[in-house]
Amino acid sequence: MRKKLTTTVVTLGLTALGLTIPTTAQAASGCNAKWPGRDGHVRAWDGYDCQGELLGATAGNDRSWGDVEGAFQDQDYNRASSVMNSGYIGGKDVVAFYWIFGMDGSYACLSPNEYFVDNLSRNHFNNGENMDNSIGSHRWVTASECAAGTWMS
Repeated sequence: MRKKLTTTVVTLGLTALGLTIPTTAQAASGCNAKWPGRDGHVRAWDGYDCQGELLGATAGNDRSWGDVEGAFQDQDYNRASSVMNSGYIGGKDVVAFYWIFGMDGSYACLSPNEYFVDNLSRNHFNNGENMDNSIGSHRWVTASECAAGTWMS
């Protein structure tokens, strides 16, 4: 009885102070909810926080997000507003996103430890161009292939 009374008094005291003890967990949303675990893929969405249309998901490279080959095609060119790296750890586990097609020129790198970027407008390619709606191609690289100042967050 003493334990039950003590628990009741403590609960009433916390309630009187306006403090509550959470009883249910809040469901994940956005990119957190869409995290698939390490499945070897890069993904991109046309909306922020991994919302809107899934533009593509692939374990491979894609020379042009605007052609008819690969996971990213046609209208995907210059449409991404959020991206995810769920690649396997080790070796070529970094995704280099390029400003133009051909996996060439200005780029920015997404580490597998960063998981995703939910708003590309906060990131820039190494030529200073904003990344939002500006990705033309991507390829898997090693961390050593990414220069200082090219890491996305």
